[in-house]
Amino acid sequence: MENFMSTASIRLNKALVDKAYAISKAQHRTPPKQIEHWATIGQIMEDNPDLSYEFVRQLLIAQAEADAGMVEPYEFG
Repeated sequence: MENFMSTASIRLNKALVDKAYAISKAQHRTPPKQIEHWATIGQIMEDNPDLSYEFVRQLLIAQAEADAGMVEPYEFG
């Protein structure tokens, strides 16, 4: 299944947008991608309230690595 991205204009609190601009520089993301990242984490955390933030963060890193082909098969034994 292909991933198609659509865009939409929405109004956001200025303080949130200003923080996204500041944090996005440190995280090497665009401000919209930073807000998208926060939304993704929030959605995962709401759907799985028993998971820790660190687990969710590592899950997203692992998914990005898998998507980039940076994985090797694990051999048991």
